[in-house]
Amino acid sequence: MLTPFSQATPYTSQRSATYAKHGMVAASQPQASQVGRDILAQGGNAVDAAIATAAALTVVEPTGCGIGGDAFALVWIADDNAGNGELHGLNASGTAPAALTPQAVAEAGFESMPLYGWTPVTVPGIPAAWAELSQRFGKLDFQALLAPAIRLAREGFPVSPVIASLWQRAEETFRKHLTDTATSGWFETFAPTGHAPRAGEWHRCEEQAKTLEAIAASHSESFYRGELAERIDAFSRETGGYLRAEDLAGYQPEWVKPIAADYRGHKVWEIPPNGQGLVALMALRILEGFKIDSRDNPEVMHRQLEAMKLAFSDGQAYITQPEHMTHSVESLLGDAYTRERRALIGESALDPTPGTPQAGGTVYLATADSDGNMVSFIQSNYHGFGSGVVVPGTGIALQNRGHNFSLDPNHDNVLAPGKKTFHTIIPGFLTRDDGTPLGPFGVMGGFMQPQGHVQVVMNLIDFGLNPQAALDAPRWQWMGGKRIGIEHDYPAPLIRAMAERGHDMQIDHDPRGFGRGQMIIRDPDSGIYCGGTEPRTDASIAVL
Repeated sequence: MLTPFSQATPYTSQRSATYAKHGMVAASQPQASQVGRDILAQGGNAVDAAIATAAALTVVEPTGCGIGGDAFALVWIADDNAGNGELHGLNASGTAPAALTPQAVAEAGFESMPLYGWTPVTVPGIPAAWAELSQRFGKLDFQALLAPAIRLAREGFPVSPVIASLWQRAEETFRKHLTDTATSGWFETFAPTGHAPRAGEWHRCEEQAKTLEAIAASHSESFYRGELAERIDAFSRETGGYLRAEDLAGYQPEWVKPIAADYRGHKVWEIPPNGQGLVALMALRILEGFKIDSRDNPEVMHRQLEAMKLAFSDGQAYITQPEHMTHSVESLLGDAYTRERRALIGESALDPTPGTPQAGGTVYLATADSDGNMVSFIQSNYHGFGSGVVVPGTGIALQNRGHNFSLDPNHDNVLAPGKKTFHTIIPGFLTRDDGTPLGPFGVMGGFMQPQGHVQVVMNLIDFGLNPQAALDAPRWQWMGGKRIGIEHDYPAPLIRAMAERGHDMQIDHDPRGFGRGQMIIRDPDSGIYCGGTEPRTDASIAVL
Protein backbone atom coordinates (compact mmCIF):
# COMPACT_ATOMS: atom_id res chain seq x y z
CA MET A 1 0.00 0.00 0.00
CA LEU A 2 1.36 3.40 -0.98
CA THR A 3 1.79 5.48 2.20
CA PRO A 4 3.82 8.59 1.30
CA PHE A 5 3.24 10.22 4.70
CA SER A 6 4.65 7.32 6.71
CA GLN A 7 7.29 8.49 9.21
CA ALA A 8 9.16 5.18 9.26
CA THR A 9 12.92 5.51 8.57
CA PRO A 10 14.18 1.93 8.68
CA TYR A 11 17.47 2.48 6.83
CA THR A 12 20.80 3.96 7.79
CA SER A 13 20.43 7.19 5.80
CA GLN A 14 17.86 8.56 8.27
CA ARG A 15 17.00 11.45 5.99
CA SER A 16 13.53 12.82 6.61
CA ALA A 17 10.93 13.00 3.87
CA THR A 18 10.29 16.56 2.68
CA TYR A 19 6.81 18.11 2.46
CA ALA A 20 5.53 21.17 0.62
CA LYS A 21 2.30 22.59 -0.78
CA HIS A 22 3.29 25.23 -3.31
CA GLY A 23 6.20 23.65 -5.16
CA MET A 24 9.09 21.23 -4.95
CA VAL A 25 12.29 20.50 -6.87
CA ALA A 26 14.32 17.33 -6.25
CA ALA A 27 17.70 17.07 -7.95
CA SER A 28 21.12 15.51 -7.47
CA GLN A 29 22.81 18.86 -6.77
CA PRO A 30 21.73 21.41 -4.14
CA GLN A 31 22.62 24.38 -6.36
CA ALA A 32 20.48 22.99 -9.18
CA SER A 33 17.53 22.31 -6.85
CA GLN A 34 17.75 25.90 -5.62
CA VAL A 35 17.76 27.20 -9.19
CA GLY A 36 14.51 25.35 -9.87
CA ARG A 37 12.97 26.59 -6.65
CA ASP A 38 13.87 30.19 -7.54
CA ILE A 39 12.18 29.81 -10.92
CA LEU A 40 8.99 28.66 -9.16
CA ALA A 41 9.24 31.70 -6.87
CA GLN A 42 9.45 33.95 -9.96
CA GLY A 43 6.10 32.61 -11.17
CA GLY A 44 7.38 29.78 -13.31
CA ASN A 45 5.63 26.43 -13.42
CA ALA A 46 7.01 22.91 -12.96
CA VAL A 47 8.15 22.78 -16.59
CA ASP A 48 10.07 26.04 -16.28
CA ALA A 49 11.67 24.77 -13.08
CA ALA A 50 12.65 21.50 -14.74
CA ILE A 51 14.35 23.28 -17.66
CA ALA A 52 16.26 25.67 -15.42
CA THR A 53 17.32 22.84 -13.09
CA ALA A 54 18.42 20.69 -16.03
CA ALA A 55 20.49 23.52 -17.53
CA ALA A 56 22.16 24.14 -14.17
CA LEU A 57 22.98 20.44 -13.86
CA THR A 58 24.97 20.53 -17.12
CA VAL A 59 27.25 22.99 -15.30
CA VAL A 60 27.46 21.63 -11.75
CA GLU A 61 27.24 17.91 -12.60
CA PRO A 62 29.12 17.48 -15.91
CA THR A 63 30.09 13.97 -14.85
CA GLY A 64 26.60 12.79 -15.76
CA CYS A 65 25.14 15.23 -18.25
CA GLY A 66 26.07 17.99 -20.63
CA ILE A 67 24.81 20.18 -23.45
CA GLY A 68 25.87 17.46 -25.90
CA GLY A 69 23.67 14.69 -24.44
CA ASP A 70 20.10 13.38 -24.73
CA ALA A 71 16.95 13.81 -22.64
CA PHE A 72 13.51 12.32 -21.95
CA ALA A 73 10.58 13.79 -20.03
CA LEU A 74 7.19 12.77 -18.68
CA VAL A 75 5.08 15.87 -18.05
CA TRP A 76 1.82 15.91 -16.11
CA ILE A 77 -0.20 19.01 -16.96
CA ALA A 78 -3.08 19.52 -14.55
CA ASP A 79 -6.43 20.81 -15.81
CA ASP A 80 -7.89 21.64 -12.41
CA ASN A 81 -7.21 21.54 -8.68
CA ALA A 82 -8.81 18.09 -8.44
CA GLY A 83 -5.77 16.65 -10.18
CA ASN A 84 -7.37 15.93 -13.54
CA GLY A 85 -5.01 16.33 -16.46
CA GLU A 86 -2.86 14.53 -18.99
CA LEU A 87 0.55 12.88 -19.07
CA HIS A 88 2.78 13.83 -22.03
CA GLY A 89 6.00 12.14 -23.14
CA LEU A 90 8.98 13.77 -24.85
CA ASN A 91 11.70 11.71 -26.52
CA ALA A 92 14.73 13.91 -27.15
CA SER A 93 17.19 11.19 -28.02
CA GLY A 94 19.32 11.73 -31.08
CA THR A 95 19.95 9.73 -34.22
CA ALA A 96 23.08 8.24 -35.71
CA PRO A 97 24.75 10.60 -38.23
CA ALA A 98 24.10 9.89 -41.90
CA ALA A 99 27.77 9.01 -42.43
CA LEU A 100 27.89 6.52 -39.54
CA THR A 101 27.34 3.08 -41.05
CA PRO A 102 28.46 -0.40 -39.97
CA GLN A 103 30.85 -0.36 -42.93
CA ALA A 104 32.39 2.93 -41.78
CA VAL A 105 32.86 1.53 -38.28
CA ALA A 106 34.52 -1.59 -39.66
CA GLU A 107 36.78 0.49 -41.91
CA ALA A 108 37.85 2.44 -38.82
CA GLY A 109 39.10 -0.84 -37.35
CA PHE A 110 36.33 -1.59 -34.83
CA GLU A 111 34.58 -4.94 -34.40
CA SER A 112 32.05 -3.42 -31.99
CA MET A 113 30.97 0.11 -31.19
CA PRO A 114 33.71 1.86 -29.19
CA LEU A 115 33.13 3.97 -26.10
CA TYR A 116 35.34 6.98 -26.89
CA GLY A 117 36.05 9.27 -29.81
CA TRP A 118 33.76 10.30 -32.66
CA THR A 119 32.38 6.88 -33.58
CA PRO A 120 29.77 6.59 -30.77
CA VAL A 121 28.66 10.24 -31.05
CA THR A 122 25.00 10.69 -32.00
CA VAL A 123 23.01 13.89 -32.51
CA PRO A 124 22.49 15.56 -29.10
CA GLY A 125 18.90 16.13 -28.01
CA ILE A 126 19.20 18.12 -24.77
CA PRO A 127 19.08 21.70 -26.15
CA ALA A 128 16.10 20.80 -28.33
CA ALA A 129 14.34 19.21 -25.33
CA TRP A 130 14.66 22.39 -23.28
CA ALA A 131 13.33 24.55 -26.11
CA GLU A 132 10.47 22.19 -26.96
CA LEU A 133 9.29 21.91 -23.36
CA SER A 134 9.45 25.67 -22.92
CA GLN A 135 7.56 26.42 -26.11
CA ARG A 136 4.74 23.98 -25.40
CA PHE A 137 4.24 24.24 -21.64
CA GLY A 138 6.48 26.95 -20.15
CA LYS A 139 5.36 30.27 -18.69
CA LEU A 140 8.59 32.26 -18.34
CA ASP A 141 10.91 33.55 -21.04
CA PHE A 142 13.39 30.90 -22.20
CA GLN A 143 16.39 33.17 -21.60
CA ALA A 144 15.33 33.65 -17.98
CA LEU A 145 15.35 29.86 -17.50
CA LEU A 146 18.96 29.47 -18.63
CA ALA A 147 20.26 32.61 -16.88
CA PRO A 148 21.10 30.81 -13.59
CA ALA A 149 23.09 28.12 -15.41
CA ILE A 150 24.96 30.80 -17.36
CA ARG A 151 25.82 32.56 -14.12
CA LEU A 152 27.07 29.33 -12.51
CA ALA A 153 29.27 28.59 -15.54
CA ARG A 154 30.69 32.12 -15.72
CA GLU A 155 31.14 32.89 -12.03
CA GLY A 156 31.90 29.34 -10.94
CA PHE A 157 30.78 27.05 -8.13
CA PRO A 158 32.34 24.79 -5.48
CA VAL A 159 32.37 21.17 -6.66
CA SER A 160 30.43 18.79 -4.42
CA PRO A 161 32.00 15.66 -2.89
CA VAL A 162 30.45 12.82 -4.92
CA ILE A 163 30.82 14.75 -8.18
CA ALA A 164 34.47 15.46 -7.35
CA SER A 165 35.13 11.75 -6.90
CA LEU A 166 33.41 10.90 -10.21
CA TRP A 167 35.31 13.72 -11.96
CA GLN A 168 38.63 12.38 -10.69
CA ARG A 169 37.72 8.86 -11.77
CA ALA A 170 36.89 10.15 -15.25
CA GLU A 171 40.19 11.99 -15.48
CA GLU A 172 42.12 8.82 -14.60
CA THR A 173 40.23 6.89 -17.28
CA PHE A 174 40.55 9.59 -19.93
CA ARG A 175 44.31 9.98 -19.47
CA LYS A 176 44.56 6.35 -20.58
CA HIS A 177 42.09 6.48 -23.47
CA LEU A 178 41.89 10.03 -24.86
CA THR A 179 44.98 10.28 -27.01
CA ASP A 180 43.94 11.98 -30.28
CA THR A 181 43.17 15.53 -31.38
CA ALA A 182 39.41 14.97 -31.22
CA THR A 183 39.51 14.31 -27.47
CA SER A 184 42.47 16.35 -26.24
CA GLY A 185 40.22 19.33 -25.51
CA TRP A 186 38.54 17.50 -22.64
CA PHE A 187 41.51 18.24 -20.39
CA GLU A 188 41.56 21.94 -21.27
CA THR A 189 37.86 22.28 -20.47
CA PHE A 190 37.36 19.96 -17.51
CA ALA A 191 40.83 19.83 -15.94
CA PRO A 192 42.09 23.35 -16.67
CA THR A 193 44.39 23.45 -13.63
CA GLY A 194 46.05 20.19 -14.62
CA HIS A 195 43.75 17.93 -12.63
CA ALA A 196 40.06 17.31 -11.99
CA PRO A 197 38.66 19.58 -9.28
CA ARG A 198 38.63 18.28 -5.72
CA ALA A 199 35.65 18.57 -3.39
CA GLY A 200 35.12 22.21 -2.46
CA GLU A 201 37.34 23.57 -5.25
CA TRP A 202 35.98 26.36 -7.41
CA HIS A 203 35.30 25.53 -11.05
CA ARG A 204 34.17 27.86 -13.83
CA CYS A 205 33.84 27.54 -17.59
CA GLU A 206 33.40 30.75 -19.57
CA GLU A 207 33.13 28.78 -22.83
CA GLN A 208 30.12 26.89 -21.54
CA ALA A 209 28.56 30.15 -20.34
CA LYS A 210 28.83 31.60 -23.86
CA THR A 211 27.34 28.44 -25.38
CA LEU A 212 24.39 28.54 -22.99
CA GLU A 213 23.90 32.22 -23.86
CA ALA A 214 23.75 31.34 -27.56
CA ILE A 215 21.26 28.55 -26.86
CA ALA A 216 19.13 30.84 -24.69
CA ALA A 217 19.10 33.73 -27.17
CA SER A 218 18.19 31.53 -30.14
CA HIS A 219 15.78 29.16 -28.36
CA SER A 220 18.33 26.39 -29.13
CA GLU A 221 18.41 27.18 -32.87
CA SER A 222 22.12 28.06 -32.73
CA PHE A 223 22.92 24.50 -31.69
CA TYR A 224 21.12 22.90 -34.64
CA ARG A 225 21.06 25.48 -37.42
CA GLY A 226 23.40 28.30 -36.37
CA GLU A 227 26.90 29.16 -35.22
CA LEU A 228 27.23 26.31 -32.73
CA ALA A 229 26.16 23.80 -35.38
CA GLU A 230 28.80 25.20 -37.73
CA ARG A 231 31.51 24.83 -35.08
CA ILE A 232 30.50 21.22 -34.35
CA ASP A 233 30.49 20.41 -38.06
CA ALA A 234 33.89 22.02 -38.65
CA PHE A 235 35.55 20.22 -35.74
CA SER A 236 34.06 16.91 -36.82
CA ARG A 237 35.41 17.33 -40.36
CA GLU A 238 38.85 18.39 -39.07
CA THR A 239 39.25 15.43 -36.70
CA GLY A 240 37.68 12.50 -38.55
CA GLY A 241 34.17 12.66 -37.11
CA TYR A 242 30.88 11.60 -38.72
CA LEU A 243 28.54 14.28 -37.34
CA ARG A 244 27.59 16.99 -39.84
CA ALA A 245 25.57 20.20 -39.89
CA GLU A 246 22.90 18.39 -41.91
CA ASP A 247 22.44 15.83 -39.11
CA LEU A 248 21.93 18.61 -36.59
CA ALA A 249 19.64 20.65 -38.85
CA GLY A 250 17.38 17.67 -39.46
CA TYR A 251 16.86 16.85 -35.79
CA GLN A 252 13.58 17.36 -33.96
CA PRO A 253 12.52 15.92 -30.57
CA GLU A 254 9.43 13.73 -30.65
CA TRP A 255 6.27 13.90 -28.54
CA VAL A 256 5.28 10.33 -27.73
CA LYS A 257 2.44 8.53 -25.97
CA PRO A 258 3.70 7.14 -22.65
CA ILE A 259 3.34 3.42 -22.00
CA ALA A 260 2.12 1.88 -18.75
CA ALA A 261 1.72 -1.33 -16.81
CA ASP A 262 -0.87 -1.99 -14.12
CA TYR A 263 0.62 -2.82 -10.74
CA ARG A 264 -1.57 -3.48 -7.68
CA GLY A 265 -4.06 -0.68 -8.16
CA HIS A 266 -1.59 1.70 -9.78
CA LYS A 267 -0.21 2.46 -13.21
CA VAL A 268 3.53 2.80 -13.71
CA TRP A 269 4.33 5.02 -16.69
CA GLU A 270 7.44 5.06 -18.86
CA ILE A 271 8.66 6.51 -22.17
CA PRO A 272 8.16 3.93 -24.97
CA PRO A 273 11.10 2.45 -26.90
CA ASN A 274 13.77 3.32 -27.83
CA GLY A 275 13.92 3.86 -24.04
CA GLN A 276 14.45 0.90 -21.72
CA GLY A 277 11.50 1.77 -19.48
CA LEU A 278 9.74 -1.20 -21.08
CA VAL A 279 12.14 -3.44 -19.12
CA ALA A 280 10.82 -2.11 -15.80
CA LEU A 281 7.22 -2.61 -16.93
CA MET A 282 7.84 -6.20 -18.06
CA ALA A 283 9.44 -7.04 -14.72
CA LEU A 284 6.57 -5.51 -12.74
CA ARG A 285 4.01 -7.38 -14.87
CA ILE A 286 5.75 -10.65 -14.01
CA LEU A 287 5.97 -9.77 -10.31
CA GLU A 288 2.31 -8.77 -10.04
CA GLY A 289 1.42 -12.45 -10.39
CA PHE A 290 3.21 -13.37 -7.16
CA LYS A 291 2.24 -12.76 -3.56
CA ILE A 292 4.62 -10.15 -2.14
CA ASP A 293 4.92 -9.68 1.61
CA SER A 294 8.14 -8.80 3.44
CA ARG A 295 10.88 -6.89 1.61
CA ASP A 296 13.57 -9.10 3.16
CA ASN A 297 11.81 -12.39 2.43
CA PRO A 298 14.22 -14.61 0.43
CA GLU A 299 11.38 -15.82 -1.81
CA VAL A 300 10.42 -12.24 -2.65
CA MET A 301 13.97 -11.19 -3.49
CA HIS A 302 14.57 -14.31 -5.57
CA ARG A 303 11.46 -13.56 -7.63
CA GLN A 304 12.51 -9.92 -8.05
CA LEU A 305 15.91 -10.98 -9.36
CA GLU A 306 14.49 -13.58 -11.73
CA ALA A 307 11.80 -11.24 -13.10
CA MET A 308 14.41 -8.55 -13.68
CA LYS A 309 16.72 -10.93 -15.54
CA LEU A 310 13.94 -12.18 -17.79
CA ALA A 311 12.75 -8.66 -18.60
CA PHE A 312 16.27 -7.41 -19.27
CA SER A 313 17.17 -10.28 -21.57
CA ASP A 314 14.12 -9.43 -23.70
CA GLY A 315 14.85 -5.72 -23.56
CA GLN A 316 18.43 -6.09 -24.67
CA ALA A 317 17.33 -8.30 -27.56
CA TYR A 318 14.38 -6.30 -28.85
CA ILE A 319 14.39 -2.64 -27.74
CA THR A 320 15.41 -0.09 -30.34
CA GLN A 321 13.61 2.55 -32.40
CA PRO A 322 10.02 1.19 -32.51
CA GLU A 323 9.74 0.68 -36.27
CA HIS A 324 12.82 -1.56 -36.15
CA MET A 325 11.53 -3.81 -33.32
CA THR A 326 10.57 -7.35 -34.35
CA HIS A 327 8.24 -7.59 -31.33
CA SER A 328 5.88 -4.81 -30.28
CA VAL A 329 5.47 -3.22 -26.88
CA GLU A 330 1.98 -4.72 -26.71
CA SER A 331 3.22 -8.26 -27.29
CA LEU A 332 6.04 -7.93 -24.76
CA LEU A 333 3.60 -6.67 -22.11
CA GLY A 334 0.79 -9.01 -23.13
CA ASP A 335 -0.90 -11.35 -20.64
CA ALA A 336 0.04 -14.56 -22.45
CA TYR A 337 3.71 -13.69 -22.77
CA THR A 338 3.87 -12.39 -19.21
CA ARG A 339 2.45 -15.70 -17.90
CA GLU A 340 4.94 -17.61 -20.05
CA ARG A 341 7.91 -15.70 -18.64
CA ARG A 342 6.58 -15.87 -15.06
CA ALA A 343 6.30 -19.66 -15.34
CA LEU A 344 10.06 -19.88 -15.88
CA ILE A 345 10.76 -18.68 -12.34
CA GLY A 346 11.50 -21.66 -10.11
CA GLU A 347 13.52 -22.22 -6.95
CA SER A 348 16.98 -21.73 -8.49
CA ALA A 349 18.68 -18.89 -10.34
CA LEU A 350 18.22 -18.79 -14.10
CA ASP A 351 20.77 -17.90 -16.74
CA PRO A 352 18.20 -16.04 -18.84
CA THR A 353 17.74 -15.89 -22.59
CA PRO A 354 15.28 -13.82 -24.62
CA GLY A 355 11.84 -15.27 -25.18
CA THR A 356 9.74 -15.22 -28.34
CA PRO A 357 6.46 -13.35 -27.84
CA GLN A 358 3.67 -13.70 -30.34
CA ALA A 359 4.16 -11.30 -33.23
CA GLY A 360 1.81 -8.56 -33.06
CA GLY A 361 26.79 8.70 -16.09
CA THR A 362 22.96 10.53 -16.17
CA VAL A 363 21.03 13.00 -14.02
CA TYR A 364 17.41 12.79 -12.97
CA LEU A 365 15.22 15.52 -11.51
CA ALA A 366 11.59 15.92 -10.47
CA THR A 367 9.58 19.13 -10.14
CA ALA A 368 6.09 20.08 -9.02
CA ASP A 369 4.17 23.35 -8.70
CA SER A 370 1.17 24.76 -6.85
CA ASP A 371 -1.20 23.98 -9.74
CA GLY A 372 -0.48 20.25 -9.65
CA ASN A 373 1.81 20.20 -12.71
CA MET A 374 4.66 17.71 -12.30
CA VAL A 375 7.71 16.83 -14.41
CA SER A 376 9.87 13.72 -14.50
CA PHE A 377 13.03 14.68 -16.42
CA ILE A 378 16.26 12.88 -17.18
CA GLN A 379 19.29 13.86 -19.28
CA SER A 380 22.59 12.16 -19.89
CA ASN A 381 25.92 11.98 -21.69
CA TYR A 382 25.48 8.18 -21.39
CA HIS A 383 28.88 7.17 -19.98
CA GLY A 384 30.17 9.77 -17.54
CA PHE A 385 31.41 12.74 -19.56
CA GLY A 386 30.50 10.92 -22.77
CA SER A 387 32.73 10.29 -25.77
CA GLY A 388 35.57 12.52 -24.60
CA VAL A 389 35.05 14.73 -27.65
CA VAL A 390 34.79 18.40 -26.59
CA VAL A 391 34.14 20.98 -29.29
CA PRO A 392 36.84 23.70 -28.94
CA GLY A 393 35.71 27.01 -27.53
CA THR A 394 32.22 25.80 -26.59
CA GLY A 395 32.43 23.61 -23.48
CA ILE A 396 30.22 21.09 -25.33
CA ALA A 397 31.09 17.51 -24.36
CA LEU A 398 29.47 15.16 -26.85
CA GLN A 399 27.71 12.00 -25.70
CA ASN A 400 28.70 8.43 -26.62
CA ARG A 401 25.17 7.06 -26.84
CA GLY A 402 25.97 5.20 -30.06
CA HIS A 403 28.02 2.73 -28.02
CA ASN A 404 24.75 0.83 -27.47
CA PHE A 405 24.27 0.08 -31.18
CA SER A 406 24.91 -3.49 -32.30
CA LEU A 407 26.95 -4.26 -35.41
CA ASP A 408 25.19 -7.63 -35.84
CA PRO A 409 23.06 -7.23 -39.00
CA ASN A 410 20.44 -9.59 -37.53
CA HIS A 411 20.00 -7.64 -34.29
CA ASP A 412 17.00 -5.32 -33.87
CA ASN A 413 19.32 -2.59 -32.62
CA VAL A 414 21.86 -2.80 -35.43
CA LEU A 415 23.49 0.52 -36.34
CA ALA A 416 21.92 2.42 -39.24
CA PRO A 417 22.20 6.06 -40.33
CA GLY A 418 19.40 8.19 -38.91
CA LYS A 419 18.41 5.51 -36.38
CA LYS A 420 17.95 5.90 -32.62
CA THR A 421 19.68 3.30 -30.47
CA PHE A 422 18.49 1.39 -27.40
CA HIS A 423 18.47 4.09 -24.74
CA THR A 424 19.17 3.67 -21.05
CA ILE A 425 17.74 6.91 -19.62
CA ILE A 426 14.13 6.65 -18.43
CA PRO A 427 11.89 8.98 -16.43
CA GLY A 428 9.06 7.36 -14.49
CA PHE A 429 5.63 8.51 -13.34
CA LEU A 430 3.04 6.93 -11.05
CA THR A 431 -0.75 7.25 -11.11
CA ARG A 432 -3.63 5.38 -9.55
CA ASP A 433 -5.56 2.97 -11.73
CA ASP A 434 -8.23 5.62 -12.28
CA GLY A 435 -5.64 8.06 -13.66
CA THR A 436 -5.24 10.17 -10.54
CA PRO A 437 -1.66 11.51 -10.67
CA LEU A 438 0.68 10.62 -7.82
CA GLY A 439 4.00 11.85 -9.11
CA PRO A 440 7.37 11.61 -10.82
CA PHE A 441 10.20 9.27 -9.91
CA GLY A 442 13.46 8.11 -11.41
CA VAL A 443 16.72 6.35 -10.67
CA MET A 444 19.64 7.38 -12.87
CA GLY A 445 22.60 5.16 -13.68
CA GLY A 446 22.88 3.26 -16.99
CA PHE A 447 21.41 -0.23 -16.94
CA MET A 448 20.63 0.17 -13.23
CA GLN A 449 17.72 2.44 -14.14
CA PRO A 450 14.87 -0.03 -14.81
CA GLN A 451 16.12 -2.10 -11.89
CA GLY A 452 15.94 0.97 -9.68
CA HIS A 453 12.44 1.74 -10.98
CA VAL A 454 11.20 -1.73 -10.06
CA GLN A 455 12.72 -1.54 -6.59
CA VAL A 456 11.45 1.92 -5.63
CA VAL A 457 7.96 1.21 -7.01
CA MET A 458 7.78 -1.97 -4.93
CA ASN A 459 9.17 -0.11 -1.92
CA LEU A 460 6.30 2.36 -2.24
CA ILE A 461 3.43 0.06 -3.15
CA ASP A 462 4.30 -3.36 -1.70
CA PHE A 463 6.29 -2.37 1.36
CA GLY A 464 4.60 0.89 2.39
CA LEU A 465 7.70 3.08 2.46
CA ASN A 466 7.54 6.84 2.01
CA PRO A 467 9.50 8.38 -0.90
CA GLN A 468 12.61 9.06 1.18
CA ALA A 469 12.73 5.60 2.76
CA ALA A 470 12.04 4.06 -0.66
CA LEU A 471 15.24 5.70 -1.92
CA ASP A 472 17.22 5.03 1.26
CA ALA A 473 16.58 1.28 1.06
CA PRO A 474 19.58 -0.82 -0.07
CA ARG A 475 19.51 -2.00 -3.68
CA TRP A 476 20.59 -4.91 -5.82
CA GLN A 477 21.37 -5.08 -9.52
CA TRP A 478 21.60 -7.85 -12.08
CA MET A 479 25.02 -7.73 -13.75
CA GLY A 480 24.62 -10.47 -16.38
CA GLY A 481 24.28 -14.24 -16.19
CA LYS A 482 23.72 -15.19 -12.56
CA ARG A 483 25.81 -12.32 -11.14
CA ILE A 484 24.04 -10.03 -8.70
CA GLY A 485 25.61 -6.92 -7.20
CA ILE A 486 24.13 -6.07 -3.81
CA GLU A 487 24.73 -3.28 -1.33
CA HIS A 488 26.34 -4.32 1.93
CA ASP A 489 23.41 -2.97 4.00
CA TYR A 490 21.31 -6.04 3.18
CA PRO A 491 21.02 -8.62 5.99
CA ALA A 492 23.69 -11.31 5.71
CA PRO A 493 21.16 -14.19 6.05
CA LEU A 494 19.24 -12.84 3.06
CA ILE A 495 22.40 -12.66 0.94
CA ARG A 496 23.30 -16.23 1.94
CA ALA A 497 19.80 -17.42 1.03
CA MET A 498 20.21 -15.94 -2.45
CA ALA A 499 23.59 -17.64 -2.86
CA GLU A 500 22.04 -20.96 -1.87
CA ARG A 501 19.54 -20.54 -4.71
CA GLY A 502 22.39 -20.22 -7.21
CA HIS A 503 22.78 -16.44 -7.45
CA ASP A 504 26.38 -15.27 -7.65
CA MET A 505 26.14 -12.60 -4.97
CA GLN A 506 28.76 -9.83 -5.05
CA ILE A 507 28.60 -7.56 -2.01
CA ASP A 508 29.53 -3.97 -2.82
CA HIS A 509 30.54 -1.25 -0.34
CA ASP A 510 30.57 1.51 -2.99
CA PRO A 511 27.03 2.91 -3.37
CA ARG A 512 27.78 4.90 -6.54
CA GLY A 513 27.02 1.96 -8.83
CA PHE A 514 23.47 1.46 -7.56
CA GLY A 515 21.80 4.49 -9.08
CA ARG A 516 20.81 7.90 -7.82
CA GLY A 517 17.14 8.76 -7.64
CA GLN A 518 14.59 11.45 -6.83
CA MET A 519 10.88 11.20 -6.16
CA ILE A 520 7.87 13.45 -5.52
CA ILE A 521 4.46 12.01 -4.57
CA ARG A 522 1.35 14.21 -4.37
CA ASP A 523 -1.46 13.47 -1.94
CA PRO A 524 -4.58 13.67 -4.15
CA ASP A 525 -6.78 14.90 -1.30
CA SER A 526 -4.64 17.62 0.27
CA GLY A 527 -2.42 18.49 -2.69
CA ILE A 528 0.63 18.28 -0.42
CA TYR A 529 3.82 16.94 -1.97
CA CYS A 530 6.09 14.44 -0.24
CA GLY A 531 9.61 14.24 -1.68
CA GLY A 532 12.58 11.95 -1.33
CA THR A 533 16.13 12.50 -2.52
CA GLU A 534 19.10 10.22 -3.08
CA PRO A 535 21.45 9.50 -0.16
CA ARG A 536 24.07 8.07 -2.56
CA THR A 537 24.96 11.46 -4.00
CA ASP A 538 24.97 15.19 -3.14
CA ALA A 539 21.23 15.53 -3.67
CA SER A 540 18.74 17.92 -2.10
CA ILE A 541 15.15 19.07 -2.26
CA ALA A 542 14.18 22.74 -2.47
CA VAL A 543 10.61 23.80 -1.67
CA LEU A 544 8.39 26.81 -2.12
